[in-house]
Amino acid sequence: MNSLKIKILTLTITIMGIAVVLTAWHNLQTQSAMLERMALKNSQLLSQTILNSIAGEMSVGRNENVQATLEKIKREPSIDTLNIFDESGRILASANPEETGDLVPSIDLIAYRSGLKFFSSTMNGEDCFAAIVPIPNEPTCHRCHDPEQEVLGILNLRLNFTEVEALQGSGRQATMVSSALMLGILIIALTGFLMFYVDRPLHQLVTAMIRVEKGEFVLAQTDINSSDEMASLANKFNRMVERLRNLIDTTIEHERQLAVTQEKLAHTTEIGTMNLALEERLKEIEHLNISLEERIEEIEEANYKIADLASDLENKNTGLEQAVERLSALYKMGLALNSTMDLDKLFDLLIRKTMEALKARIGYILLLEPDGQSLRIGATAGLSDILDADLRIPLKPGGVSHWVVAHRQPLLLQDMHSNRDFVRISPLGYTRETVVCAPLTIKDEIIGTISIANHQDLGSFSNGDLSLLTTIAAQASIAIKNARLYEEQQASYLNTVQALISAVEASDAYTHGHSERVTRYSLALARTLGFDAPALKRLEQAAILHDVGKIGIDAALLHKQGPLSEEEIQTMRRHPAIGVHILEPIHFLREVRQIIAQHHERFDGRGYPNGISGDELLLESRIMAVADTYDAMTSDRPYRKALPHTTAVTEIVDNSGTQFDPAVVSAFLATWEQNPALGQPS
Repeated sequence: MNSLKIKILTLTITIMGIAVVLTAWHNLQTQSAMLERMALKNSQLLSQTILNSIAGEMSVGRNENVQATLEKIKREPSIDTLNIFDESGRILASANPEETGDLVPSIDLIAYRSGLKFFSSTMNGEDCFAAIVPIPNEPTCHRCHDPEQEVLGILNLRLNFTEVEALQGSGRQATMVSSALMLGILIIALTGFLMFYVDRPLHQLVTAMIRVEKGEFVLAQTDINSSDEMASLANKFNRMVERLRNLIDTTIEHERQLAVTQEKLAHTTEIGTMNLALEERLKEIEHLNISLEERIEEIEEANYKIADLASDLENKNTGLEQAVERLSALYKMGLALNSTMDLDKLFDLLIRKTMEALKARIGYILLLEPDGQSLRIGATAGLSDILDADLRIPLKPGGVSHWVVAHRQPLLLQDMHSNRDFVRISPLGYTRETVVCAPLTIKDEIIGTISIANHQDLGSFSNGDLSLLTTIAAQASIAIKNARLYEEQQASYLNTVQALISAVEASDAYTHGHSERVTRYSLALARTLGFDAPALKRLEQAAILHDVGKIGIDAALLHKQGPLSEEEIQTMRRHPAIGVHILEPIHFLREVRQIIAQHHERFDGRGYPNGISGDELLLESRIMAVADTYDAMTSDRPYRKALPHTTAVTEIVDNSGTQFDPAVVSAFLATWEQNPALGQPS
């Protein structure tokens, strides 16, 4: 079938059908998504309301009302499950009292441990919404719960899809009916439109054209008023027919006259006519060339403008990239500075990250001495490795740091050749080419400066680099302040506990100085075994505090001169556990507590308090076991005199592999061989 109206009708119906189907599908998907979001939002609001209600009851101490609250809320038909479980999955309270003490389904426990709070799931073959919300241990709960416990319980809420599915089904049915009705109306309207406004006028025009073919020009006139377009087309057609009839008549007359005058035309006239036509064509071509040149000039001018706009856009993109790069550098700097509380590591990390951000070859931090007259080195990068760490740099005119400290503001020197007020040769032994320096301040007090020198690409630093360094210096000052406060807090804790230990040792002449000697022996052994600085610090703290648990042992038992009974021995063996308990509130001594807990364990597993053996023991605790035993044997005790050094060494060697780690014993012998005066009082 090759009918145009059939093709138009088929194509239009097909397009409308596809559009209606897609619209209906989109509406169904939108309805489904909206209903799911509404249900999810409802579960979030409901879970938060329940959580607030439970928190309110618990904050005023009415924990017994939690069960009643859950049962009251469970009366809502859309709620399938409502309970509170702990982090192990055990149900603490439930709207169904019979579930209390049971385990929640594994999917709920996995969702909580995965950090999911609100999600859809399937339970017993039915879809539902689930809310897994932790109940935090707020300060108001600390009077009834352990402050160390971060989560009191986890609220578990499940809402069924019954109402949502009912709404979704109604919406789906309404959408399908309305879509089908719309499609039918569109088909009927389109068919009527095509028949009345297209098919009938076209049929009239075809009939008129047939009459024109037969030469019936008068009968070929047609009158169509179904639309303005068709009326205009019919009018044009009528004019065309009339003009065609006139042209035919005129042509017949011209042919008659042409036959008469054709013989009178001469060859010269024909050539003249052709020349005139050629001249006219040449003039037209010349005019076109002039127009073309004008257009080319306009295009060239437009190209220049486009080039200028492209240059401006490129400059703006470059500025934007630099801004993004600086913001990224500041973000990474903030993360790095907050990653450590050790001042040495902080300074080293700060200077390396700053050099990377500013693309510099040299960087260093100088700290202001208490006298305010000189600076000492905090950290350097890009300078000689043999630089004296104890170097003191006097504050005097001509120095960049002197100017920054004196004026309390950052300084940018783009070209040292043009700044004769400053010395080009730095006291740190390098030649300054371009420098940017900013003060480090704590509570409006300048503690030092951070300097970046000599750009990697041999260019100069910019005002943007100065702004970036100033921001970094502000971040660094806060990090330095926090690190110093953290070190002061650690020192305060350690000094307090060490004072308690000194008080215990001072009460007994036999144990006086024991902790200091064990510390000295342990550090010597650790250095022989190649410990790094952080490990040496942990071991030093553990050695100083290893007998802190004896504070909890009766003084009479500690000073008893005769042999101890089995019960008294067991009491004495409790002092490592007591020491761990005493140090438990001090968070930064977490690793130190583990060393103290194991310092009386044996390599063969027959020690106390936990019977740990071999490589399961921390190397620090194995070192301290040897040092503690050696000092105990070479010191006076109420029940015996101190043993000679050789006797103590022989005893330690004899117990290598049983009581002591053979590797540590070998290090012990090597340490004493290298430093025979180690056992002398310091």
